[in-house]
Amino acid sequence: MNARLAVLLLALVAAPAAAQTPPASGEAITIHPEAKAAIDGLWSPYCPGMMLATCTSPGGAMLRDSAQSWALQGLSRDSIIQRVVAEYGEKYRAEPRASGTGLLAWAIPPVIVLAGLGVVGVVLARRRRGALAAAPTPSGAGGPAQALPAQDEARLKAALKELDEQEEPVF
Repeated sequence: MNARLAVLLLALVAAPAAAQTPPASGEAITIHPEAKAAIDGLWSPYCPGMMLATCTSPGGAMLRDSAQSWALQGLSRDSIIQRVVAEYGEKYRAEPRASGTGLLAWAIPPVIVLAGLGVVGVVLARRRRGALAAAPTPSGAGGPAQALPAQDEARLKAALKELDEQEEPVF
């Protein structure tokens, strides 16, 4: 790791001075679009769990400056990302490749979501069919009325009578 850091520092020192020229006083620093795209597509090797764009360490700032100088030298977003990945490893690529095993990372989530929606649809359809089949038909709808057992009917009448007595207004 120390050898990699030394090589990175040498690359920073060797960068052309034209790429490192500071803006005139009062002028805002503009980040090259290719550098910004590359920085947004990388995890920081210096701040674990953070994107390079939000890393606050000095190493992260140096790597962002390197990306800026590489972009000013004409490197594309993919070339800058490839350079950083070659130096630090594939785990710092924020987006998986669209080829090889990286293609699975793009394909599997939508397949899982579609399969889940299909399962939910099937379960809801079965429940709906089951509820419609088990629903009693009202006596006025042409189907036979379901009779209550005599004991339940007596309890129901007693409960309704008690409810009526409780609701009677007292004058």
